[in-house]
Amino acid sequence: MPARAGACLGVCAHASFSAAFEVAMSKQKVQSEAAPAALGPYSQAIVSGGMVYCSGQIALDPRTGQFAGDTVEAQTHQVLRNLQAVLQAAGSDLGKIVKTTVFLADMGDFQAMNGVYAGYFPDPAPARSTVQVARLPRDARVEIEAVAAL
Repeated sequence: MPARAGACLGVCAHASFSAAFEVAMSKQKVQSEAAPAALGPYSQAIVSGGMVYCSGQIALDPRTGQFAGDTVEAQTHQVLRNLQAVLQAAGSDLGKIVKTTVFLADMGDFQAMNGVYAGYFPDPAPARSTVQVARLPRDARVEIEAVAAL
């Protein structure tokens, strides 16, 4: 029995799924001049599947390339400003972050970092993990990476 004109025979569903999967899984590099340039072979962020995946930010002032202070409070403020700049370049913002990972050089800085961090995220705050690491790039005191919706 010949197929009717316009009949799909199961191939169309596969083609539609493949096209949708390819679009959803494509990736776009995000670059912001208002945040420090990447210190290695990675992107500041990648947009894929309606989400923004931000690389970890440390407290470098994008104008000077120097740390924006020595305290964990000052560094946390700058890290979050850097993340905001990257997210804005992607078409998102801090309010759309769904998950962060905070890396501390010293877990003794947790309360101070947390006090600053809390001021940037209204309820409901993003899911978060916080870990102490042996060392951060350029001996930063805090680094934060994030995943946000567009």
